[in-house]
Amino acid sequence: MTDQLTAVIRRATAADVAGIVAMIADDQLGANRESLDDLTPYLRAFESIDTDPNQALVVAERNDKVIGTLQLTIIPGLSRRGSTRGLIEAVRVAASARGSGLGTTLIEWAIEESRARGCALVQLTSDKTRTDAHRFYERLGFTNSHEGFKLGLS
Repeated sequence: MTDQLTAVIRRATAADVAGIVAMIADDQLGANRESLDDLTPYLRAFESIDTDPNQALVVAERNDKVIGTLQLTIIPGLSRRGSTRGLIEAVRVAASARGSGLGTTLIEWAIEESRARGCALVQLTSDKTRTDAHRFYERLGFTNSHEGFKLGLS
């Protein structure tokens, strides 16, 4: 019998896209920019992610239900003596699974996957308003070492 708290982390499939988008939309930032009404743009994006060997879109599944996700991008670079880095993005845990340690499990998976792919470091960004997330990442050993900048192109 499988422990009800054990989650399996696996590569996402197209069948997971609706559940992933629902998790992304289920917060104060995603609620205004995401929509489950038409999955076409998300499925196009999924195809691009899924066929890129430097991308890993994963889900955490428990009892046949998707309850977490993140995207790991492997970035080769010239800085740091030609180091490769892992970039963690779109970390989400379903409301029903928050506080269960799943976020830690997902981040630890991304760190180990980055290490296995030869990365010298792993990095992530987090919206400035997500102060709880910032404390979470700091507890996991991340340091708030940089300022991030974005420029919308729409």
